[in-house]
Amino acid sequence: MEEYGERLQPGRSLSLLHSRWAATAASIWVQCTSGSLYTFSVYSPLLKSSLEYTQSTLDTVSVFKDVGGNVGVLAGLLYSLTASRGGSSRRLLSLGPWVVLLAGAVQNFLGYFLIWASVEGIIPRPPVAAMCSFMLIAAHAQSFFNTADVVTAVRNFPGYSGTAVGIMKGFIGLSAAILVQLYQAVFHGDASSFLLMLALLPTVNTMLLMWIVKVHNARDGDDKRFLNAFSAVAMIVAGYLTVLIVLQNMFGYLVVLRVLALGVLLILLLSPLCVAARAHQEDCQKVELPSNDYRRLPGDKEEQHEERCPSNSKWMDFRQRGEDCNLVQAMLTMEFWILIFSMACGMGSGLATSNNLGQIGESLGYANEEVNTVLSLWSIWNFLGRFGAGYISDMLLLSQGWARPLFMTITLAVLSVGHLVFASGLPGALYAGSVLVGVSYGSQWSLMPTVTAEIYGTKHMGTIFNAITMANPVGSYIFSVRVIGYIYDKEAAKTGEGNRCTGRHCFMLSFLIMASTTLLGSLAALFLYLRTKDFYKRVILRAIRRGTTSQGQH
Repeated sequence: MEEYGERLQPGRSLSLLHSRWAATAASIWVQCTSGSLYTFSVYSPLLKSSLEYTQSTLDTVSVFKDVGGNVGVLAGLLYSLTASRGGSSRRLLSLGPWVVLLAGAVQNFLGYFLIWASVEGIIPRPPVAAMCSFMLIAAHAQSFFNTADVVTAVRNFPGYSGTAVGIMKGFIGLSAAILVQLYQAVFHGDASSFLLMLALLPTVNTMLLMWIVKVHNARDGDDKRFLNAFSAVAMIVAGYLTVLIVLQNMFGYLVVLRVLALGVLLILLLSPLCVAARAHQEDCQKVELPSNDYRRLPGDKEEQHEERCPSNSKWMDFRQRGEDCNLVQAMLTMEFWILIFSMACGMGSGLATSNNLGQIGESLGYANEEVNTVLSLWSIWNFLGRFGAGYISDMLLLSQGWARPLFMTITLAVLSVGHLVFASGLPGALYAGSVLVGVSYGSQWSLMPTVTAEIYGTKHMGTIFNAITMANPVGSYIFSVRVIGYIYDKEAAKTGEGNRCTGRHCFMLSFLIMASTTLLGSLAALFLYLRTKDFYKRVILRAIRRGTTSQGQH
């Protein structure tokens, strides 16, 4: 595996902007504006009214949103290609992340600007196929932002990859709530202006910050302590947003109060810069470590072991020889398809639940205010899963030696329980079910990329985990259209109320089916755990502990 980045030299102090801590802060800020995929409900009524769409047509546009946001193989390939060409290792480093971020920024602007121009009548009313293309391009940008930020974070902090991925995925989970707060404070319900903001804000923000997002090989500081500080910032922002959402849905806010609340939020979002500055200051005070103390990923060539894992799995052979697998090699392994199946069950059913929360609440007799509160809080539960799964799996991997696929098994089992809670239709089922499903669904977004990096290496990580992510829209389509939609329409026809269904029977069978399927996904993840636990013990855990030990001694 090739070296990337720069190492601090004695007597030489790199600027803050050229540090892995600044790269982390910049990635966090990019993620904070990259969650437009989750704000579709804000502007979808405008699309429907201004373009005279039926509900079926609007749902078709929404499907292309889900596909665009989850098919990120091109982003992974671009990251791998730009990080594999060129001259010096420093030159290779500078190409990978910013090229991917730039490609995402261009797509984001093009997609949302064309959507905004369509609803404003600046361009002739586009056919449905064209609007679907606009939405696909806009949503596809998110996969480029995600890939650049997540893969860079894993390479910068290989010893705490779960925490690093959790932070990145957590902030994009919060970004929808952040963007909605900005919308409510500045645009006062003007969905057209919100669309223009989605075209400009993520684009400008990314283009300003993309030069800072780089991979750095220096391992001279206290990674865990400062990653914990970034994690604390994420938790504070999440807690603040939770309080805002609940208060706003209960009492409503005057415009002045909304602006004031937004100002406090922006101040909180600036705090990663303080963490980065302090961490970089400590890095600069360290002397250069000997090259054999530099922590590498388990697959790096200096990290070879004499022991061989007692398995005939091809990826283990590659990793033991210090090589990373590419997408084709990964697809030849059983582990890849186990991950595909598990994610289709888990991510697919979770996304299908998210897409139908409004109708679920309506069928169970909840008031509109209650449903709106649950919809607003979904991004918080999503964040807690994304962040918490990465952080806790890192902690227990280091302290107890628990292989990370075990956490996929546990969270998918909890997701199955969440579906059963929805199926019960009992009082409070909407609240309890949304928490369980939201947290468990979010967990898969941090666990799967991290497991992918550990099993197949980081060189082609972006391509491989984005290929696995395609299971998400496939599973969502099956559960949303073939299960939930079909059964709901069938139950609605029995009531004689047209296309509206009321009662717990509307979704009961659908959630029982999803609970059963997700349980199968959990069992598949358990099989993956049994196949990889020895590899984690002999290779992953040993390499991480060696790196953290040498860092502590230093």
